[in-house]
Order: sequence, then C-alpha cells, then structure tokens
Amino acid sequence: MNTQELNDIAVALEKARISRTPIDPPKKTYPNLTADGAFEVQRITVQNAVKNGDRLVGYKLGNIAKVMQAAFGLDHPDYGFLLAGGFLHEGQKISLSKFIKPYVELEPAFVLKGHLKGPNVTIADVVRAIDFAIPAIEIIDSRVKNWAIGLEDTLADNGSQGGIILGGTPRQVTDLNLHNTKGVLKFNGTEIMTGNTSNILGNPLAATAWLVNRLAEYDVEFLPGQVIMPGSCLQAMPMDKPGRWTCSFEGWGTIEFDVVE
Repeated sequence: MNTQELNDIAVALEKARISRTPIDPPKKTYPNLTADGAFEVQRITVQNAVKNGDRLVGYKLGNIAKVMQAAFGLDHPDYGFLLAGGFLHEGQKISLSKFIKPYVELEPAFVLKGHLKGPNVTIADVVRAIDFAIPAIEIIDSRVKNWAIGLEDTLADNGSQGGIILGGTPRQVTDLNLHNTKGVLKFNGTEIMTGNTSNILGNPLAATAWLVNRLAEYDVEFLPGQVIMPGSCLQAMPMDKPGRWTCSFEGWGTIEFDVVE
C-alpha cells in the first residue's frame, strides 16, 4: 500500500473516533492492508496527535489472554501507542457519549525507570527497567462497526484503545505475585467477572518482554517514565450503562469510577 492510502485509513479512523460513528473494517476497504501497514497507520495517527498538542507516553498490549482472543475472534495479540490525551482520572465521571461500544479491562500497568529495546529482552531486563507497578483500567473501544475486527483492523485502530485509568496504589514488582494475583470486576456492587494475572502470558512481565521484542521490529524503544499496559487479566466486560465500576486486584488495590450517560 502507498503512503496516501495509509494516511486515508488514519484520517477515516480519526474521524470515526471524533464523530463516534464507526466505519467498515479497514481490511475490507483496503484488502492489501497488512499488519506492518496497519502499524504504519498507528504511527501516522500518533504523529498527527503530537502535532496537535498530545504526547506519547507509552505502549499497550492487547488480546494477550486467550479469553480476550476468544471474545473478539482474534488469534494474535495487538498493540498500540498510549497518548496522554487518552488518560482519565479515577475521580471523574466518565461519559458513555465519549465512546462507541466500550468495554472495561483490568490489568497491571508498569512505569519505567530504565530503557527497554529488543530484540532478546528478557523478563530479568523488564524487572530491572520497571520503577513501579500500579493497578489500571483500560477502556477499549473500536472505531470499526460492531467490533468486526481482524488483526490488521485493530492494529490500524491503535489496538482499539479508548481510555486509561491508573489507580492509586503503586507497588514494587518484587512486592507482588504477578504470576498469581486475582482480579475482580464489579458493577454496582455485583461481581461480573474474575481473572488472574497468570492469564497475561503466564505473568505480565513476560507479556511486556514479548511486546518490547515485537516492537523492536519497528525500531521502537521504551523510555524512562513511559507507561506499559501488558494486557487484561480477564475477559473485557461491556460498559454500556450508567453506574459504578469497582475493579480490584486482590491484596493490591482497587480502582473505582462512575459512568454516566
């Protein structure tokens, strides 16, 4: 595909995000779109956002857990950039009108103090590079009609990223059992989904190493201060009505937020 076509996809997805009007899958409209081309669409989107005053602050990995791949009909993880404009605050009310068809995920987030760049990054390298871990919510949303996504579609759509909420209980990774920490989603006080950090490629440190090595193919370096979202520990739940979400990692911390019309 040529640069103009990749730019056209980026513009169409951005218009869909702003208008809250989803579009046909990019792969359907542009059958020659590859995963590499879709990543270039991401780069264009981020470059345009930065030109307009936003800031690149990290990276995300999605659909790493088998329950997530099954839920969205994918057989491969996706990944994307994190922009500062996508971060929300735990205390603010989140309006459904900001999104098209959002879902809630619970995952750990890592804030870096060191550099990471693949290939051949190990879990030990990841541990050394992390400053602290913090509970996080990712609200995923798709600019593609009815979430009818293949890998190329979700990559072009920046990993279906919608919003990030960071919690208030940072911990050293050496103080956590990231191989076996239960996660729970509650809506209006009722438990609706559970999972475990072991679902994130065995543990989210391994998932982070996978992401660093994968993005090395695009010459991406992870920098101190950046936030890394390694993927959900449980199946994403629809965020389709007003109410209070309570999202907890057992023995670690809880994030609560209110959704309004």
